[in-house]
Amino acid sequence: MANFYTDNPELKHYLSHPMMERIVELKERNYADAGKYDYAPLDYADAIDSYDKVLEIVGEICGEIIAPNAEGVDHEGPTVADGHVTYADGTQRNLDACRKAGLMGMAMPRRLGGLNFPITPYIMAADIVSRADAGFENLWGLQDCAETIYEFADEEQKQKYIPRVCAGETMSMDLTEPDAGSDLQSVMLKATQKEDGSWVLNGVKRFITNGDSDIHLVLARSEEGTHDGRGLSMFIYDKRNGGVTVRRIENKMGIKGSPTCELVYRNAPAELVGSRRMGLIKYVMALMNGARLGIAAQSVGLSEQAYREALQYAKERKQFGKAIIEFPAVAEILRDMKARLDATRALLYACSRYVDMYKVYDDIAKERKLTVDEKKEGKSYSRLADAFTPLAKGMSSEFANANAYDCIQIHGGSGFMKDYACERIYRDARITSIYEGTTQLQVVAAIRHVTTGTYLDWIKSQEALECLPEDQAVKEKLQYMTQQYAAAVETVTGVDNTKYQDLMARRLVEMAGYIIMGYLLLDDTRRNSQFRTSLNVFVNMGMAKVAEHSSFIANFQPEQLADYLYQE
Repeated sequence: MANFYTDNPELKHYLSHPMMERIVELKERNYADAGKYDYAPLDYADAIDSYDKVLEIVGEICGEIIAPNAEGVDHEGPTVADGHVTYADGTQRNLDACRKAGLMGMAMPRRLGGLNFPITPYIMAADIVSRADAGFENLWGLQDCAETIYEFADEEQKQKYIPRVCAGETMSMDLTEPDAGSDLQSVMLKATQKEDGSWVLNGVKRFITNGDSDIHLVLARSEEGTHDGRGLSMFIYDKRNGGVTVRRIENKMGIKGSPTCELVYRNAPAELVGSRRMGLIKYVMALMNGARLGIAAQSVGLSEQAYREALQYAKERKQFGKAIIEFPAVAEILRDMKARLDATRALLYACSRYVDMYKVYDDIAKERKLTVDEKKEGKSYSRLADAFTPLAKGMSSEFANANAYDCIQIHGGSGFMKDYACERIYRDARITSIYEGTTQLQVVAAIRHVTTGTYLDWIKSQEALECLPEDQAVKEKLQYMTQQYAAAVETVTGVDNTKYQDLMARRLVEMAGYIIMGYLLLDDTRRNSQFRTSLNVFVNMGMAKVAEHSSFIANFQPEQLADYLYQE
Protein backbone atom coordinates (compact mmCIF):
# COMPACT_ATOMS: atom_id res chain seq x y z
CA MET A 1 0.00 0.00 0.00
CA ALA A 2 1.21 3.50 -0.90
CA ASN A 3 2.05 5.64 2.11
CA PHE A 4 3.38 9.18 1.58
CA TYR A 5 4.78 9.36 5.10
CA THR A 6 6.58 6.07 5.55
CA ASP A 7 8.18 6.34 2.11
CA ASN A 8 9.78 9.66 3.06
CA PRO A 9 12.42 9.24 5.81
CA GLU A 10 13.22 12.97 5.72
CA LEU A 11 9.98 13.64 7.60
CA LYS A 12 10.92 11.41 10.52
CA HIS A 13 14.28 13.17 10.60
CA TYR A 14 12.54 16.48 11.28
CA LEU A 15 10.02 14.94 13.68
CA SER A 16 12.97 13.86 15.85
CA HIS A 17 14.76 17.23 15.78
CA PRO A 18 16.34 18.07 19.18
CA MET A 19 14.12 21.14 19.60
CA MET A 20 11.00 19.00 19.50
CA GLU A 21 11.42 17.75 23.06
CA ARG A 22 11.23 21.29 24.44
CA ILE A 23 8.33 22.19 22.13
CA VAL A 24 6.31 19.15 23.17
CA GLU A 25 7.08 19.61 26.86
CA LEU A 26 5.73 23.18 26.72
CA LYS A 27 2.79 22.30 24.48
CA GLU A 28 1.74 19.50 26.82
CA ARG A 29 2.35 21.58 29.98
CA ASN A 30 4.65 18.83 31.26
CA TYR A 31 2.06 16.23 30.17
CA ALA A 32 -0.66 17.49 32.50
CA ASP A 33 -3.45 16.09 30.27
CA ALA A 34 -2.30 12.49 30.68
CA GLY A 35 -4.91 11.73 33.33
CA LYS A 36 -7.72 13.71 31.68
CA TYR A 37 -7.81 12.33 28.11
CA ASP A 38 -7.14 8.74 27.07
CA TYR A 39 -5.21 9.92 23.98
CA ALA A 40 -3.01 12.44 25.80
CA PRO A 41 0.71 11.46 25.91
CA LEU A 42 2.40 10.35 29.11
CA ASP A 43 5.83 11.68 28.12
CA TYR A 44 7.88 12.87 25.15
CA ALA A 45 8.37 9.41 23.64
CA ASP A 46 4.65 8.77 23.87
CA ALA A 47 3.91 12.12 22.18
CA ILE A 48 6.29 11.45 19.29
CA ASP A 49 4.81 7.99 18.89
CA SER A 50 1.34 9.55 18.67
CA TYR A 51 2.46 12.08 16.03
CA ASP A 52 4.15 9.29 14.11
CA LYS A 53 1.04 7.12 14.07
CA VAL A 54 -1.23 9.98 12.99
CA LEU A 55 1.18 11.00 10.24
CA GLU A 56 1.21 7.40 9.08
CA ILE A 57 -2.58 7.60 8.75
CA VAL A 58 -2.21 10.87 6.82
CA GLY A 59 0.35 9.20 4.56
CA GLU A 60 -1.91 6.21 3.90
CA ILE A 61 -4.96 8.36 3.07
CA CYS A 62 -2.82 10.48 0.76
CA GLY A 63 -1.25 7.51 -0.99
CA GLU A 64 -4.39 5.41 -1.30
CA ILE A 65 -7.19 7.98 -1.69
CA ILE A 66 -6.17 11.61 -2.28
CA ALA A 67 -3.39 11.07 -4.84
CA PRO A 68 -5.42 8.60 -6.95
CA ASN A 69 -8.30 11.11 -6.95
CA ALA A 70 -6.14 14.07 -8.00
CA GLU A 71 -6.39 13.70 -11.77
CA GLY A 72 -10.16 13.22 -11.70
CA VAL A 73 -10.62 16.22 -9.43
CA ASP A 74 -8.46 18.33 -11.75
CA HIS A 75 -10.68 17.44 -14.70
CA GLU A 76 -14.05 17.63 -12.93
CA GLY A 77 -13.53 20.55 -10.54
CA PRO A 78 -16.21 22.09 -8.33
CA THR A 79 -19.47 23.54 -9.65
CA VAL A 80 -21.82 26.29 -8.48
CA ALA A 81 -25.62 26.28 -8.60
CA ASP A 82 -28.21 28.34 -6.71
CA GLY A 83 -25.46 30.31 -5.00
CA HIS A 84 -23.61 27.37 -3.47
CA VAL A 85 -20.68 25.09 -4.34
CA THR A 86 -20.66 21.36 -4.96
CA TYR A 87 -17.22 19.77 -4.70
CA ALA A 88 -15.90 17.31 -7.26
CA ASP A 89 -16.70 13.71 -6.29
CA GLY A 90 -13.03 12.99 -5.54
CA THR A 91 -12.78 16.06 -3.29
CA GLN A 92 -15.79 14.92 -1.29
CA ARG A 93 -14.25 11.45 -0.87
CA ASN A 94 -11.02 13.08 0.31
CA LEU A 95 -12.84 15.17 2.89
CA ASP A 96 -14.87 12.20 4.11
CA ALA A 97 -11.68 10.17 4.60
CA CYS A 98 -9.99 12.96 6.55
CA ARG A 99 -13.05 13.50 8.72
CA LYS A 100 -13.41 9.81 9.53
CA ALA A 101 -9.72 9.65 10.46
CA GLY A 102 -10.03 12.65 12.80
CA LEU A 103 -7.56 14.78 10.84
CA MET A 104 -9.39 18.08 11.26
CA GLY A 105 -8.44 20.56 13.97
CA MET A 106 -5.15 18.79 14.55
CA ALA A 107 -3.47 21.71 16.32
CA MET A 108 -6.47 22.65 18.47
CA PRO A 109 -6.59 21.88 22.22
CA ARG A 110 -8.11 18.63 23.41
CA ARG A 111 -10.73 20.47 25.46
CA LEU A 112 -12.13 21.81 22.17
CA GLY A 113 -12.02 18.49 20.34
CA GLY A 114 -8.56 18.75 18.76
CA LEU A 115 -5.45 16.59 18.92
CA ASN A 116 -3.30 19.32 20.56
CA PHE A 117 -0.51 18.80 18.03
CA PRO A 118 2.31 21.33 17.81
CA ILE A 119 2.52 23.27 14.54
CA THR A 120 5.48 21.19 13.29
CA PRO A 121 3.76 17.79 12.92
CA TYR A 122 0.67 19.57 11.58
CA ILE A 123 2.84 21.22 8.90
CA MET A 124 4.28 17.79 8.13
CA ALA A 125 0.76 16.60 7.44
CA ALA A 126 0.25 19.61 5.14
CA ASP A 127 3.50 18.74 3.34
CA ILE A 128 2.24 15.18 2.77
CA VAL A 129 -1.25 16.26 1.66
CA SER A 130 0.24 18.77 -0.79
CA ARG A 131 2.35 16.07 -2.41
CA ALA A 132 -0.87 14.08 -2.99
CA ASP A 133 -2.96 16.99 -4.29
CA ALA A 134 -2.02 20.64 -3.78
CA GLY A 135 -5.58 21.75 -4.53
CA PHE A 136 -7.01 19.60 -1.76
CA GLU A 137 -4.45 20.98 0.69
CA ASN A 138 -6.19 24.34 0.28
CA LEU A 139 -9.42 22.86 1.67
CA TRP A 140 -7.91 20.64 4.35
CA GLY A 141 -5.28 23.20 5.39
CA LEU A 142 -7.80 25.99 6.03
CA GLN A 143 -8.51 24.30 9.36
CA ASP A 144 -5.59 26.51 10.41
CA CYS A 145 -8.05 29.44 10.47
CA ALA A 146 -9.30 27.94 13.74
CA GLU A 147 -5.97 29.03 15.22
CA THR A 148 -7.04 32.67 14.78
CA ILE A 149 -10.33 31.98 16.55
CA TYR A 150 -8.41 30.26 19.35
CA GLU A 151 -5.95 33.15 19.71
CA PHE A 152 -8.30 36.11 19.52
CA ALA A 153 -11.96 35.14 19.99
CA ASP A 154 -13.76 35.03 23.32
CA GLU A 155 -14.36 31.76 25.13
CA GLU A 156 -17.98 31.51 23.98
CA GLN A 157 -16.89 31.77 20.33
CA LYS A 158 -14.12 29.23 20.86
CA GLN A 159 -16.60 26.76 22.34
CA LYS A 160 -19.10 27.46 19.57
CA TYR A 161 -16.87 27.14 16.50
CA ILE A 162 -13.66 25.22 17.18
CA PRO A 163 -15.35 21.88 18.04
CA ARG A 164 -17.19 22.13 14.71
CA VAL A 165 -13.88 22.51 12.85
CA CYS A 166 -12.42 19.57 14.76
CA ALA A 167 -15.48 17.53 13.78
CA GLY A 168 -14.81 18.23 10.11
CA GLU A 169 -16.49 21.47 9.11
CA THR A 170 -14.54 23.60 6.64
CA MET A 171 -13.24 27.17 6.92
CA SER A 172 -12.26 30.10 4.74
CA MET A 173 -10.68 33.50 5.21
CA ASP A 174 -12.56 36.18 3.29
CA LEU A 175 -10.07 39.00 2.82
CA THR A 176 -9.62 39.97 -0.85
CA GLU A 177 -12.03 42.21 -2.78
CA PRO A 178 -12.22 43.30 -6.44
CA ASP A 179 -10.38 46.53 -5.58
CA ALA A 180 -8.34 45.21 -2.66
CA GLY A 181 -5.85 42.48 -3.52
CA SER A 182 -2.53 42.77 -1.76
CA ASP A 183 -3.61 46.20 -0.48
CA LEU A 184 -5.95 45.00 2.25
CA GLN A 185 -6.18 48.50 3.72
CA SER A 186 -8.58 49.20 0.85
CA VAL A 187 -11.13 46.59 1.96
CA MET A 188 -14.65 48.12 1.83
CA LEU A 189 -17.02 45.24 2.71
CA LYS A 190 -19.30 47.03 5.15
CA ALA A 191 -19.97 45.85 8.69
CA THR A 192 -22.97 47.53 10.31
CA GLN A 193 -23.86 47.24 13.97
CA LYS A 194 -27.59 47.02 14.65
CA GLU A 195 -29.39 48.52 17.63
CA ASP A 196 -29.32 45.20 19.47
CA GLY A 197 -25.51 45.11 19.19
CA SER A 198 -25.37 42.41 16.49
CA TRP A 199 -23.56 42.89 13.18
CA VAL A 200 -24.44 42.37 9.50
CA LEU A 201 -22.12 42.37 6.50
CA ASN A 202 -22.76 43.77 3.01
CA GLY A 203 -20.53 43.79 -0.05
CA VAL A 204 -18.41 41.58 -2.30
CA LYS A 205 -15.35 39.40 -1.73
CA ARG A 206 -13.26 37.93 -4.54
CA PHE A 207 -10.62 35.19 -4.92
CA ILE A 208 -11.83 33.47 -1.76
CA THR A 209 -10.42 29.96 -1.41
CA ASN A 210 -13.14 27.49 -0.39
CA GLY A 211 -15.54 30.44 -0.36
CA ASP A 212 -18.65 28.37 0.40
CA SER A 213 -17.15 26.96 3.61
CA ASP A 214 -19.06 26.32 6.81
CA ILE A 215 -17.29 28.97 8.89
CA HIS A 216 -15.71 32.16 7.52
CA LEU A 217 -13.26 34.66 8.98
CA VAL A 218 -14.13 37.98 7.33
CA LEU A 219 -12.25 41.28 7.17
CA ALA A 220 -14.74 44.14 6.99
CA ARG A 221 -14.93 47.91 7.48
CA SER A 222 -16.65 48.55 10.78
CA GLU A 223 -15.81 52.24 11.21
CA GLU A 224 -17.86 54.69 9.18
CA GLY A 225 -15.86 57.24 7.20
CA THR A 226 -12.50 55.43 7.39
CA HIS A 227 -10.41 54.42 4.40
CA ASP A 228 -7.36 52.69 5.89
CA GLY A 229 -6.47 49.69 8.02
CA ARG A 230 -7.52 51.38 11.24
CA GLY A 231 -11.17 51.09 10.27
CA LEU A 232 -11.18 47.32 9.74
CA SER A 233 -12.37 44.58 12.09
CA MET A 234 -12.50 40.79 11.99
CA PHE A 235 -15.79 38.86 11.96
CA ILE A 236 -17.02 35.27 12.01
CA TYR A 237 -19.72 34.37 9.52
CA ASP A 238 -21.62 31.09 9.99
CA LYS A 239 -23.01 29.59 6.79
CA ARG A 240 -25.95 28.19 8.78
CA ASN A 241 -27.27 31.74 9.18
CA GLY A 242 -27.44 32.51 5.46
CA GLY A 243 -26.84 35.82 3.76
CA VAL A 244 -23.86 34.90 1.55
CA THR A 245 -24.07 33.48 -1.95
CA VAL A 246 -21.43 32.39 -4.42
CA ARG A 247 -21.68 34.50 -7.57
CA ARG A 248 -19.17 32.42 -9.49
CA ILE A 249 -16.18 30.11 -9.24
CA GLU A 250 -13.00 31.42 -10.88
CA ASN A 251 -11.75 29.44 -13.87
CA LYS A 252 -8.18 28.90 -12.72
CA MET A 253 -4.98 27.65 -14.27
CA GLY A 254 -4.35 25.09 -11.51
CA ILE A 255 -5.43 23.81 -8.06
CA LYS A 256 -8.76 23.25 -9.77
CA GLY A 257 -10.24 21.12 -6.99
CA SER A 258 -10.18 24.12 -4.69
CA PRO A 259 -13.16 26.43 -5.41
CA THR A 260 -11.99 30.04 -5.63
CA CYS A 261 -15.15 32.07 -5.22
CA GLU A 262 -16.64 35.49 -5.67
CA LEU A 263 -19.00 36.04 -2.74
CA VAL A 264 -21.92 38.43 -2.29
CA TYR A 265 -22.83 39.43 1.27
CA ARG A 266 -26.40 40.66 1.77
CA ASN A 267 -27.14 41.52 5.41
CA ALA A 268 -25.20 38.45 6.46
CA PRO A 269 -25.23 38.04 10.26
CA ALA A 270 -21.75 38.03 11.77
CA GLU A 271 -19.92 38.07 15.11
CA LEU A 272 -17.14 40.48 15.97
CA VAL A 273 -13.82 38.81 16.86
CA GLY A 274 -11.80 40.55 19.56
CA SER A 275 -11.66 44.34 19.46
CA ARG A 276 -12.89 46.73 16.80
CA ARG A 277 -10.26 48.31 14.52
CA MET A 278 -7.77 45.47 15.11
CA GLY A 279 -8.88 43.31 12.18
CA LEU A 280 -6.00 44.08 9.82
CA ILE A 281 -3.46 45.47 12.26
CA LYS A 282 -3.37 42.40 14.49
CA TYR A 283 -5.70 39.54 13.59
CA VAL A 284 -5.23 39.31 9.82
CA MET A 285 -1.47 39.60 10.15
CA ALA A 286 -1.49 36.57 12.45
CA LEU A 287 -3.87 34.78 10.07
CA MET A 288 -1.68 35.58 7.06
CA ASN A 289 1.50 34.38 8.74
CA GLY A 290 -0.15 31.04 9.42
CA ALA A 291 -1.36 30.88 5.83
CA ARG A 292 2.12 31.69 4.52
CA LEU A 293 3.62 28.85 6.51
CA GLY A 294 0.93 26.63 5.00
CA ILE A 295 1.84 27.77 1.46
CA ALA A 296 5.48 27.01 2.22
CA ALA A 297 4.42 23.46 3.16
CA GLN A 298 2.29 23.26 0.02
CA SER A 299 5.31 24.36 -2.04
CA VAL A 300 7.57 21.74 -0.45
CA GLY A 301 4.96 19.04 -1.11
CA LEU A 302 4.77 20.09 -4.76
CA SER A 303 8.58 20.09 -4.99
CA GLU A 304 8.58 16.55 -3.62
CA GLN A 305 5.95 15.45 -6.12
CA ALA A 306 7.80 17.08 -9.03
CA TYR A 307 11.10 15.48 -8.03
CA ARG A 308 9.60 12.01 -7.67
CA GLU A 309 7.79 12.22 -11.01
CA ALA A 310 10.98 13.36 -12.74
CA LEU A 311 13.14 10.73 -11.06
CA GLN A 312 10.80 7.88 -11.97
CA TYR A 313 10.54 9.00 -15.59
CA ALA A 314 14.32 9.45 -15.92
CA LYS A 315 14.89 5.91 -14.66
CA GLU A 316 12.33 4.41 -17.07
CA ARG A 317 12.81 6.47 -20.23
CA LYS A 318 15.45 5.06 -22.56
CA GLN A 319 17.25 6.99 -25.30
CA PHE A 320 20.27 5.90 -27.30
CA GLY A 321 20.18 2.53 -25.61
CA LYS A 322 20.21 3.63 -21.96
CA ALA A 323 18.02 5.28 -19.32
CA ILE A 324 18.21 9.08 -19.56
CA ILE A 325 19.20 9.32 -15.88
CA GLU A 326 22.61 8.06 -16.96
CA PHE A 327 23.22 11.23 -18.96
CA PRO A 328 25.06 13.84 -16.84
CA ALA A 329 22.85 16.69 -18.10
CA VAL A 330 19.73 14.90 -16.81
CA ALA A 331 21.39 13.70 -13.61
CA GLU A 332 22.42 17.28 -12.81
CA ILE A 333 18.85 18.53 -13.13
CA LEU A 334 17.66 15.81 -10.76
CA ARG A 335 20.40 16.61 -8.23
CA ASP A 336 19.45 20.29 -8.37
CA MET A 337 15.79 19.41 -7.84
CA LYS A 338 16.58 17.27 -4.80
CA ALA A 339 18.86 19.95 -3.38
CA ARG A 340 16.13 22.59 -3.70
CA LEU A 341 13.62 20.21 -2.12
CA ASP A 342 15.83 19.34 0.84
CA ALA A 343 16.90 22.96 1.37
CA THR A 344 13.37 24.37 1.45
CA ARG A 345 12.12 21.52 3.62
CA ALA A 346 14.90 22.31 6.11
CA LEU A 347 13.83 25.98 6.05
CA LEU A 348 10.14 25.06 6.41
CA TYR A 349 10.67 22.99 9.55
CA ALA A 350 13.09 25.45 11.12
CA CYS A 351 10.40 28.09 10.67
CA SER A 352 7.65 25.83 12.05
CA ARG A 353 9.74 25.09 15.16
CA TYR A 354 10.21 28.82 15.79
CA VAL A 355 6.47 29.38 15.34
CA ASP A 356 5.80 26.55 17.78
CA MET A 357 8.02 28.10 20.42
CA TYR A 358 6.61 31.59 20.36
CA LYS A 359 2.99 30.45 20.05
CA VAL A 360 3.24 28.09 22.99
CA TYR A 361 4.64 30.88 25.16
CA ASP A 362 1.82 33.18 24.04
CA ASP A 363 -0.65 30.47 25.03
CA ILE A 364 0.98 29.85 28.42
CA ALA A 365 0.86 33.60 29.08
CA LYS A 366 -2.96 33.38 29.02
CA GLU A 367 -2.78 30.91 31.92
CA ARG A 368 -0.05 32.41 34.09
CA LYS A 369 2.58 35.12 34.19
CA LEU A 370 5.70 34.21 32.27
CA THR A 371 9.09 34.40 33.96
CA VAL A 372 11.64 36.93 32.74
CA ASP A 373 13.57 34.17 30.97
CA GLU A 374 10.40 32.79 29.35
CA LYS A 375 9.45 36.25 28.09
CA LYS A 376 12.91 36.71 26.65
CA GLU A 377 12.90 33.31 24.97
CA GLY A 378 9.39 33.81 23.59
CA LYS A 379 10.33 37.22 22.18
CA SER A 380 13.45 35.78 20.56
CA TYR A 381 11.50 33.01 18.82
CA SER A 382 8.76 35.42 17.79
CA ARG A 383 11.38 37.50 15.99
CA LEU A 384 12.85 34.44 14.30
CA ALA A 385 9.39 33.25 13.23
CA ASP A 386 8.67 36.71 11.83
CA ALA A 387 11.96 36.62 9.89
CA PHE A 388 11.76 33.04 8.65
CA THR A 389 8.07 33.01 7.57
CA PRO A 390 8.39 35.31 4.53
CA LEU A 391 11.70 33.66 3.66
CA ALA A 392 10.15 30.19 3.79
CA LYS A 393 7.11 31.22 1.79
CA GLY A 394 9.11 33.15 -0.81
CA MET A 395 11.97 30.71 -1.37
CA SER A 396 9.86 27.53 -1.15
CA SER A 397 7.32 28.76 -3.68
CA GLU A 398 9.97 29.93 -6.14
CA PHE A 399 11.80 26.61 -5.80
CA ALA A 400 8.53 24.68 -6.26
CA ASN A 401 8.05 26.49 -9.55
CA ALA A 402 11.63 25.71 -10.56
CA ASN A 403 11.18 22.02 -9.74
CA ALA A 404 7.88 21.88 -11.63
CA TYR A 405 9.63 23.43 -14.66
CA ASP A 406 12.49 20.93 -14.45
CA CYS A 407 10.06 18.04 -14.07
CA ILE A 408 8.51 18.90 -17.43
CA GLN A 409 11.95 19.41 -18.96
CA ILE A 410 13.04 15.91 -17.98
CA HIS A 411 9.85 14.50 -19.48
CA GLY A 412 10.56 16.35 -22.71
CA GLY A 413 7.63 16.45 -25.13
CA SER A 414 5.69 14.01 -22.97
CA GLY A 415 5.74 16.55 -20.13
CA PHE A 416 3.73 18.95 -22.28
CA MET A 417 0.94 16.39 -22.55
CA LYS A 418 -1.83 15.72 -20.07
CA ASP A 419 -0.87 12.05 -20.03
CA TYR A 420 1.62 12.75 -17.25
CA ALA A 421 1.16 14.39 -13.86
CA CYS A 422 3.94 16.92 -14.40
CA GLU A 423 1.82 19.36 -16.41
CA ARG A 424 -0.72 19.44 -13.54
CA ILE A 425 2.09 19.93 -11.03
CA TYR A 426 3.36 22.84 -13.15
CA ARG A 427 -0.09 24.47 -13.18
CA ASP A 428 -0.65 23.84 -9.47
CA ALA A 429 2.76 25.21 -8.46
CA ARG A 430 2.37 28.54 -10.23
CA ILE A 431 -0.04 30.01 -7.70
CA THR A 432 2.26 29.39 -4.72
CA SER A 433 4.43 32.43 -5.46
CA ILE A 434 1.33 34.61 -5.92
CA TYR A 435 -1.34 34.01 -3.28
CA GLU A 436 -1.08 34.92 0.40
CA GLY A 437 1.35 37.63 -0.68
CA THR A 438 3.45 37.50 -3.85
CA THR A 439 7.18 36.82 -3.68
CA GLN A 440 7.67 40.57 -4.05
CA LEU A 441 5.63 41.13 -0.89
CA GLN A 442 7.58 38.43 0.96
CA VAL A 443 10.71 40.43 0.12
CA VAL A 444 9.08 43.54 1.60
CA ALA A 445 8.35 41.58 4.80
CA ALA A 446 11.83 40.03 4.93
CA ILE A 447 14.05 43.00 4.07
CA ARG A 448 13.86 44.59 7.50
CA HIS A 449 15.44 41.45 8.91
CA VAL A 450 18.29 42.04 6.48
CA THR A 451 18.77 45.66 7.55
CA THR A 452 18.28 45.04 11.28
CA GLY A 453 20.64 42.06 11.29
CA THR A 454 18.24 39.26 12.25
CA TYR A 455 19.46 37.00 9.45
CA LEU A 456 23.14 37.83 9.94
CA ASP A 457 22.91 37.23 13.69
CA TRP A 458 21.33 33.83 13.06
CA ILE A 459 24.00 32.97 10.49
CA LYS A 460 26.77 33.94 12.91
CA SER A 461 25.21 31.69 15.58
CA GLN A 462 25.47 28.79 13.13
CA GLU A 463 29.05 29.65 12.20
CA ALA A 464 30.00 29.12 15.84
CA LEU A 465 28.77 25.51 15.78
CA GLU A 466 31.09 22.61 15.07
CA CYS A 467 30.62 20.58 11.90
CA LEU A 468 31.89 17.16 10.87
CA PRO A 469 35.46 17.20 9.51
CA GLU A 470 34.28 16.00 6.10
CA ASP A 471 31.97 19.04 5.86
CA GLN A 472 34.54 21.68 6.84
CA ALA A 473 35.14 22.72 3.24
CA VAL A 474 31.43 23.32 2.74
CA LYS A 475 31.29 25.39 5.92
CA GLU A 476 34.15 27.53 4.62
CA LYS A 477 32.16 28.15 1.44
CA LEU A 478 29.22 29.30 3.58
CA GLN A 479 31.52 31.60 5.55
CA TYR A 480 32.78 33.14 2.31
CA MET A 481 29.19 33.60 1.10
CA THR A 482 28.40 35.33 4.40
CA GLN A 483 31.26 37.78 3.87
CA GLN A 484 29.87 38.62 0.44
CA TYR A 485 26.39 39.03 1.90
CA ALA A 486 27.54 41.29 4.75
CA ALA A 487 29.47 43.48 2.30
CA ALA A 488 26.44 43.73 0.00
CA VAL A 489 24.19 44.74 2.91
CA GLU A 490 26.68 47.44 3.91
CA THR A 491 26.84 48.74 0.34
CA VAL A 492 23.07 48.93 -0.09
CA THR A 493 22.25 50.42 3.32
CA GLY A 494 25.02 52.99 2.79
CA VAL A 495 23.16 54.58 -0.12
CA ASP A 496 20.51 57.08 0.98
CA ASN A 497 18.01 56.27 -1.75
CA THR A 498 14.83 54.33 -1.00
CA LYS A 499 14.20 53.28 -4.62
CA TYR A 500 17.76 51.97 -4.92
CA GLN A 501 17.35 49.98 -1.71
CA ASP A 502 13.99 48.62 -2.92
CA LEU A 503 15.63 47.49 -6.18
CA MET A 504 18.32 45.61 -4.30
CA ALA A 505 16.04 44.12 -1.63
CA ARG A 506 15.22 40.91 -3.52
CA ARG A 507 18.91 40.20 -4.10
CA LEU A 508 19.79 40.68 -0.43
CA VAL A 509 16.92 38.48 0.75
CA GLU A 510 17.85 35.72 -1.70
CA MET A 511 21.49 35.87 -0.57
CA ALA A 512 20.39 35.47 3.05
CA GLY A 513 18.05 32.62 2.06
CA TYR A 514 20.74 30.59 0.30
CA ILE A 515 23.16 30.97 3.21
CA ILE A 516 20.53 30.12 5.84
CA MET A 517 19.35 27.04 3.97
CA GLY A 518 22.97 26.00 3.51
CA TYR A 519 23.58 26.12 7.26
CA LEU A 520 20.35 24.25 7.96
CA LEU A 521 21.44 21.47 5.60
CA LEU A 522 24.85 21.48 7.27
CA ASP A 523 23.12 20.87 10.60
CA ASP A 524 20.92 18.16 9.08
CA THR A 525 24.01 16.44 7.68
CA ARG A 526 25.64 16.49 11.10
CA ARG A 527 22.70 14.40 12.34
CA ASN A 528 22.03 12.40 9.18
CA SER A 529 24.55 11.74 6.39
CA GLN A 530 21.77 11.21 3.81
CA PHE A 531 21.65 14.99 3.37
CA ARG A 532 25.32 15.35 2.39
CA THR A 533 24.81 15.20 -1.37
CA SER A 534 22.09 17.83 -1.25
CA LEU A 535 24.27 19.94 1.05
CA ASN A 536 27.17 19.88 -1.41
CA VAL A 537 25.00 20.55 -4.45
CA PHE A 538 22.95 23.28 -2.80
CA VAL A 539 25.94 25.19 -1.42
CA ASN A 540 27.53 25.17 -4.87
CA MET A 541 24.23 26.47 -6.25
CA GLY A 542 24.11 29.10 -3.54
CA MET A 543 27.70 30.20 -4.13
CA ALA A 544 26.87 30.93 -7.77
CA LYS A 545 23.72 32.85 -6.85
CA VAL A 546 25.38 34.85 -4.05
CA ALA A 547 28.31 35.70 -6.34
CA GLU A 548 25.86 36.88 -9.02
CA HIS A 549 23.98 39.17 -6.65
CA SER A 550 27.18 40.37 -4.97
CA SER A 551 28.66 41.34 -8.33
CA PHE A 552 25.48 43.14 -9.42
CA ILE A 553 25.35 45.20 -6.21
CA ALA A 554 29.09 45.97 -6.19
CA ASN A 555 29.08 47.17 -9.80
CA PHE A 556 25.78 49.01 -9.81
CA GLN A 557 25.94 52.79 -9.78
CA PRO A 558 22.98 54.65 -8.26
CA GLU A 559 22.78 56.90 -11.32
CA GLN A 560 21.80 53.77 -13.29
CA LEU A 561 18.59 53.53 -11.29
CA ALA A 562 16.55 55.33 -13.94
CA ASP A 563 17.20 52.45 -16.35
CA TYR A 564 15.34 50.06 -14.01
CA LEU A 565 12.31 52.22 -13.24
CA TYR A 566 9.36 52.45 -15.55
CA GLN A 567 9.04 55.71 -17.43
CA GLU A 568 6.80 56.74 -20.31
